[in-house]
Amino acid sequence: MIIIATIFAFALGIVGWIYVALKPPSPKICGTPNGPQVTSPRVKLNDGRHLAYKEFGVPKEKAQYKIILSHGYNASKDMHIAVSQEFMEEVKAYMVIYDRAGYGESDPYPSRSVKTEAFDIEELADKLKLGSKFYVIGCSLGAYPIWGCLKYIPHRLLGACLVVPFVNYWWHATPSALAKRSFEQLPKSFQLTFGIAHHTPWLYYWWTKQKWFPSMMDEGMFTDSDFELFMGVMNTLDNRPEKRRQQGEHESLHRDLFVSFGNWDFDPIEMANPFTHCNSNKSCVQMWQGSADRVVPVELNRFLARKLPWIEYHEIPNAGHMLFHDHRSLEAIMRALLPP
Repeated sequence: MIIIATIFAFALGIVGWIYVALKPPSPKICGTPNGPQVTSPRVKLNDGRHLAYKEFGVPKEKAQYKIILSHGYNASKDMHIAVSQEFMEEVKAYMVIYDRAGYGESDPYPSRSVKTEAFDIEELADKLKLGSKFYVIGCSLGAYPIWGCLKYIPHRLLGACLVVPFVNYWWHATPSALAKRSFEQLPKSFQLTFGIAHHTPWLYYWWTKQKWFPSMMDEGMFTDSDFELFMGVMNTLDNRPEKRRQQGEHESLHRDLFVSFGNWDFDPIEMANPFTHCNSNKSCVQMWQGSADRVVPVELNRFLARKLPWIEYHEIPNAGHMLFHDHRSLEAIMRALLPP
């Protein structure tokens, strides 16, 4: 009996250890007694959640163009915007940058998806009274909410721009050989990380606690120009890395990957042109890619742009993944998106 009891206790201990190892901690929600303080303006959505936001450029009451910016992975509304106030006044543009669900001071949303991210953008526009139509820009992983906007709320858009947009290697209409070849261009550690996020998200929290894989910079994912831009961004006063994940990495970083690399309800490659009001001289949808990008395989986005001729594709020679943080590139992006 003693041996049986010992084995049973040992088994329970193993089960308990596994449970603790796999279970992420509860989020520290902003504005709750034990959570971080709310220091930014926020809107309250219809489901009770809050989205924090930051405004930039011309006051919205005077702006000719209104833009909502969707930040990328491990970023926030406090990301560095590589254009000046003078430029925004020149193009008569207002921009609102918001913390996506779980990031910064926006409430976590365990049920978030490509669709809910699009509807968050729509509600944000309505709460801020941006009008019936507006522009959207998404950067890197922040491009998947823009794909959601093109699918679910195209009637609210004047135009959209995807800058160094991530690719989901499990989009069902992507040729398997192309997806496999692009995926295998990534370092093994990235392949494992993205694969776990797609196939076994319940294992992901445990995986992130391992020290078996290097960082993006250690893997050489940044070009020299990327690294120079990265260091410039890190030195800006707007950059506040401690606030991006303050409600918990699981609610910000992890869920971001679960959605972006999860199973979508649609495949961008199969999308029809959602716009009928664009003239023949200018596309309502733009895609910008650096030819030297090591984070997002260029080949897949080139293929996608060929399949979707209603997207105007721009590839900047020798540019890497930090394209959005280069002021000359961002100015060109905005001038191409907005009417003259």
